[in-house]
Amino acid sequence: MTTVIKNLAVIATMDDARRELRDGWIVVEGPSISAIGEGPLPDAAKQPGCRVIDAQGAMAIPGMVNTHHHLYQTFQRNVPFVQDAKLFDWLVGLYEIWRELRPEDVHTSALLGIGELLLTGCTTVADHFYVFPNGQTDKLLDETITAARQLGVRFHPSRGSMSRGRSKGGLPPDDVVQEPEAILRDSERVIQQFHDPNRFSMCRIALAPCSPFSVTDDLLVASAELARKHGVRLHTHLAETKDEDDFCQQMVGCRPLAYMERVGWIGSDVWYAHGVYLNDDELKLMAKTGTGIAHCPTSNLRLGSGIAPIPRAVELGVPVGLAVDGSASNDASDMIRELQMCTMVHRVGTGVTAMPARKALEIATRGGAKVLGRDDIGQLAPGMAADIVMLRLDDIGLAGAMHDPLAALAFTTGMRRADKVMVNGELVVDGGRLLGVDARELFEKANRLSAGMIERAVARTNLPILTLK
Repeated sequence: MTTVIKNLAVIATMDDARRELRDGWIVVEGPSISAIGEGPLPDAAKQPGCRVIDAQGAMAIPGMVNTHHHLYQTFQRNVPFVQDAKLFDWLVGLYEIWRELRPEDVHTSALLGIGELLLTGCTTVADHFYVFPNGQTDKLLDETITAARQLGVRFHPSRGSMSRGRSKGGLPPDDVVQEPEAILRDSERVIQQFHDPNRFSMCRIALAPCSPFSVTDDLLVASAELARKHGVRLHTHLAETKDEDDFCQQMVGCRPLAYMERVGWIGSDVWYAHGVYLNDDELKLMAKTGTGIAHCPTSNLRLGSGIAPIPRAVELGVPVGLAVDGSASNDASDMIRELQMCTMVHRVGTGVTAMPARKALEIATRGGAKVLGRDDIGQLAPGMAADIVMLRLDDIGLAGAMHDPLAALAFTTGMRRADKVMVNGELVVDGGRLLGVDARELFEKANRLSAGMIERAVARTNLPILTLK
């Protein structure tokens, strides 16, 4: 079916020429964009059976790409006892709740996080799922894929894992880690069952052992071998905190990136979340090898981890995408807020000219596409996926800001939610409303299940730290 989107006041194409069109239109054929321009509507808009979407003076941007998330954590937003904790303490506390994950919790929390991402202009979501409590089904990751299909988002789920429990010197409890054999067996299963390498794919699998302090050397090596056998990508947390750096020095005798290089985890098929404590030589190595970073500014601030050297990474040519991280270390799955945080934080960390609004949007779109190894998303141009976000420009928060509507996305609060979102040529948000789920019912169910997880954790542990204020 042919769809014409008309009356777009601004189109930020983020194409190779970085064109910004006025009084524009976009023609969509099936899953992709066939034409884009400004001025009078094309002949395609006059053909019988053509669907016409009136954007009513909105701004269109490419769907943003979230390169790192933990969707299951949407149930642990704003938990009092970890509100002021650093990463390691935060993890130790929340593991007690995550031990209670059940399939319904995973499915509903994924709907919640993906729904918020869609409403804030994100059309491609990379999720890192790594908690598999003993006694639960190994197929928890499948629940996130089912949720993504229901909402119509483009999904990059990563089969995460933990194999180094507390008895082996790691942070997680032993009952949420798995043996390497079981991890690799299920990794093979999800690749065979769900991975689609084709253009405009809606689901691509990655393998993602959690972090240097929760997995063993043999699992990292074997995961890399398995991923490269099947042509899927590799992902993990890296260089997030000073504590992690100290841990690696103590456990493996070198800095985190050197450890990753030792176990074969560097290259254009690898991307790391955070990268706060990467030095200049390490960034140069990543640029040379095409190893990517998922930049999580809000999470890094929320946990007091630091400010990643992203302007320098971009300058050197390191692939960099934007990410909200888990909603328990960000407390939101909001890509617009993440774009704004990216724009602002580096002005303190580096300098006021370090992160212009357009550079931040490029990281959130084209940058994320590159990090995930995709050449079909991240820009609005003929032949690219029809992943299109439309944002209204008539909010009171935008009054006086129309000198530069695109920059207003990064500097004002006038565009809090998307009006319409199209993914792969299909509308998934219309009039600011999710089309794949009843948001009110989801809200109520999520709150009930979230409370249930904490109640079970308190009953099992009887730890006063889990008592809510």
